[in-house]
This record gives sequence, C-alpha cells and structure tokens, in this order.
Amino acid sequence: MKPIGVFDSGVGGLSVLRHVRAALPAEELFYVADSAHAPYGDKSAAFIEARALAIAGFLVARNARALVVACNTATAAAIVRLRERYDLPIVGMEPAVKPAAEATKSGVIGVLATSGTLESGKFADLVRRFGSQARVIVQPCPGLVERIESGDLEGPLTRALLEGFIAPLLKAGADTLVLGCTHYPLLTPLLRELAGPSPAIVESGAAVARQLARRLAETDFSPARGEGGERFFSSGEPARLEALLPRLWGRAAPVESLTGD
Repeated sequence: MKPIGVFDSGVGGLSVLRHVRAALPAEELFYVADSAHAPYGDKSAAFIEARALAIAGFLVARNARALVVACNTATAAAIVRLRERYDLPIVGMEPAVKPAAEATKSGVIGVLATSGTLESGKFADLVRRFGSQARVIVQPCPGLVERIESGDLEGPLTRALLEGFIAPLLKAGADTLVLGCTHYPLLTPLLRELAGPSPAIVESGAAVARQLARRLAETDFSPARGEGGERFFSSGEPARLEALLPRLWGRAAPVESLTGD
C-alpha cells in the first residue's frame, strides 16, 4: 500500500497525525520528525524550504501517495515549491483564524504561534482576509516548542511560559485562542487548566485531515481497506522520539533514522 507522508520539525505534527488516523483508519502513515533541526520557528525561510524539499523527497522515494506538511512554519515557507515539484496531493497547515473570527463573541481572538509563522506573508494575508471580522492579537511563543520537544507538557517552566503567553490575550478580552503551531495542541490540557473553561481553543488538525480525505477521494487511487499502520522516522536520535511516543502518540513504536539527511 502506498503510504501517506506526514512531516514536521519535530513531535508537533503528531497532533495532526492523530486526526489523519481518525479520518483515514485504513491508510499506511509515514511520519517524519525533523528533530535534528527543530524548532523551525527561528530558522530562515530558505533553510526551512530546503528541509521540506529534502523530507518530501525522502517520502516520495518511498512511494508516498500524498503529503501533509504538518507544520505552519514549513507550510508558509515551502508549500508552493513542494506543489511545483510534486504532482500529488499536498496539504498544508493554516492557523484557524477564519473559524476563530466566525466564532468569537467578544470580537477578539488571540493567536499563539512561532515567530516564523507570524512573520510570514501567508499569515499576513490570513489576517487581511479575516481581520475585519475580529481583532486579531498575535503572541509569539519563544521556547515553547523546545519544552514540548523535551517531553515537558506540564512542568514548572512550561507552565510559566504558557501562562505568560496567554495572560495578555485574556486580559485584552480574547474569548478564542488559536493554536497556530502543531506542537501547541499537545499542551491543550495545561492550556485549559491555565485559561479556564471560557475561551474556545481552536486548532487546524481536523480540518487538515478532512481536506486530505477530500483530495485523496479526487485521485484515481482505490480507498484503503482494513487497518492501517504507522512508521516513524527521525532526523535526530531515534531513541528520543521512541521515548516520547507512548505519551504523545498513545502507544510505543519503533523509530527509524531518517536516511539521506
């Protein structure tokens, strides 16, 4: 069976992989964590584009039938080039500003994201398109991806960082928080504890999985049947990702080294 390739700078894309697995239970999924180069948020657009092209090449060489760029920063930097190079369904991420703007009752939404995403032209266009419907307050979150990559989802440092990032958004009246980095949904329990029950928390994983399913249905491939499996790859130390998978993915799995890196 030809797999679906999903990749991110590290473990964050596992939050998207969950939705892809739920939407497409019979598909084979290959997940690549580019952990040797995480986080992407502070890297140049040229570097991120080069990494995305390299990882896409790795997956296409293994007969991937579709690609999911499970990283907002990599989507902004590289998805145009990826679609120019590969003639197959390629689905990227977009911070959920549109649904947040449609859902807010206070008229204020807060966007938590990496600096790379917030400074991209793609995000600026998103705000231009939907910013008239709500006041959009952006909050870069330096250091948060690194905490998640280390497996610290509720420790004192992660708690302090996240609390400091959301406090100004809540103070400004945001009743909807957009998680504009695929790592951040992994902190949803802590975010809910810190923010309380009132603000809505919005992320894009489910929408991406639905779009992927639609794109696959438009191709000539027959739908997969039975129960699909997963293979995990890392450009970093495989043992580090293996140690995190039981907690972040829900079960243990072997991790292979990303060859051709």
